[in-house]
Amino acid sequence: MDRDAAYWNNSFLLTILLSCYLPWEEGTMILEDIIISRVRVKILTLFLSHPGTIFHVRDIVRKVSEEINAVRRELAHMEKAGMVAKEQRANRLFYSFRKEYPLYFELLELIGKTSGLGGDILKYRAKLGKVKYAMISGRYLRGLMKITQTDVDVLVVGTVVLPELSQIIKAEEARRQREINYTVMTEEEFAFRKNRRDPFVLSVISGSRVMIIGDEEELVN
Repeated sequence: MDRDAAYWNNSFLLTILLSCYLPWEEGTMILEDIIISRVRVKILTLFLSHPGTIFHVRDIVRKVSEEINAVRRELAHMEKAGMVAKEQRANRLFYSFRKEYPLYFELLELIGKTSGLGGDILKYRAKLGKVKYAMISGRYLRGLMKITQTDVDVLVVGTVVLPELSQIIKAEEARRQREINYTVMTEEEFAFRKNRRDPFVLSVISGSRVMIIGDEEELVN
């Protein structure tokens, strides 16, 4: 890694660390506060909302609605940092996000919490009722197929306003073009079934997950 790439990586990490000391107002979003470049936020969100997808430069420009020169500049920064790989196909240049990048899974989790389904759950949290826990499965965020048809993509625990949650789920299904399996339980039902070592609940909480709301240790223990 050259000096520019090291500097860019260190700057990126520094912005994340500094964000821990910045005031956060409920209802504001988060990722644009810790990554200064608006274009970079959009490109990261595009790549990590579609894991494993290869994008042509002009397709990226269209999807993020930014000027082509700004997109090319950010892609060059990201390539130097080892975040993306480029591939020439005929006369077209394609980019993909590298899973080998050391912060890949951390960024995937961050995007999962600040955009799409996770972002909407946080944005409309007040309308959803009293939510104790909300988690999204790691397989869902990685874009992996379900192992079984009963695999749960989203678990929400609390006193939940079901029509509000249903609207959020339907919007994400339309974006992703896939059905989302979600389960809602009250705190009492979840605690009872977890204490009884209910196979369904144990299967949900034993898999990889990203916590959108709540304490992961409390969820699983």
